[in-house]
Amino acid sequence: MQKLTETEITEKLRSLTDWHFKEGSISREAKFANFKDAFSVMTRIAFECEAQNHHPNWSNVYNTLLINLNTHDVGGITEKDFKLAQTIETILTSQLI
Repeated sequence: MQKLTETEITEKLRSLTDWHFKEGSISREAKFANFKDAFSVMTRIAFECEAQNHHPNWSNVYNTLLINLNTHDVGGITEKDFKLAQTIETILTSQLI
């Protein structure tokens, strides 16, 4: 897997409106109606992460989910991160408040 350049990352982020490139990761914040909804979505995302064998750095505080993606093996962002981000975006689109 090849590390993407900053230009490639910026270009790919155009198709993921709510994602941002910062501190070596592509990142997104999502808010839900309550903790239960946030945790339910995290669980759905976790199954997809396992299926893709790629796992986010993430945190949850009450109704807010923070997601950071990068590929540790190459020390940067790869196509693998964008594939998972797109999957996460599909899940979030149907669940956000």
